[in-house]
Amino acid sequence: MAQSISVEELKARLDQGESMHLIDVRSAGEFAAGHVPRAVNIPLEQLPNRVDDLGQGTLAMLCQSGHRAGMACGHLDGVRADVLLVSGGTAAWRAAGYPVVASTSAAWPLERQVRLIAGLLVLMGTLLSLYVHPGWIGLAIFVGAGLTFAGATDICGMAFLLARLPWNRPLVRG
Repeated sequence: MAQSISVEELKARLDQGESMHLIDVRSAGEFAAGHVPRAVNIPLEQLPNRVDDLGQGTLAMLCQSGHRAGMACGHLDGVRADVLLVSGGTAAWRAAGYPVVASTSAAWPLERQVRLIAGLLVLMGTLLSLYVHPGWIGLAIFVGAGLTFAGATDICGMAFLLARLPWNRPLVRG
């Protein structure tokens, strides 16, 4: 079982120059929207196949709130003894006022945007089919088929379109 560490303790240890690897197990989109400086992104679903990428030394596991990082620590039980679970994750880090690194201006990760838009389209199609015209059920069917295709192939047309919107483009610094 991994030892739990607060963001305050993590920050203090990093400020003292302690060598540790910060592993953020969120999706690439969530990571790009804001992460703890020096963190490396290894999404939770990739972790079992990337244990050799973790390097030597203490690991501090992060996610948004600590739940997925806890799951990651569970994957590493018996494999690594030097694993710390950062309580509260990136949300606690932000709440403490510590800096984050962001490479997109999106306030929400792309995956969350897809879930919101897909859910709204299914809800709207269903309600319109009930109260306006039965043909609107086609909208809900179309979105359901798109989500099924995305799940089976890992190709999401809606994510592709949403990624092109201005708030999802990389920040330009200069």
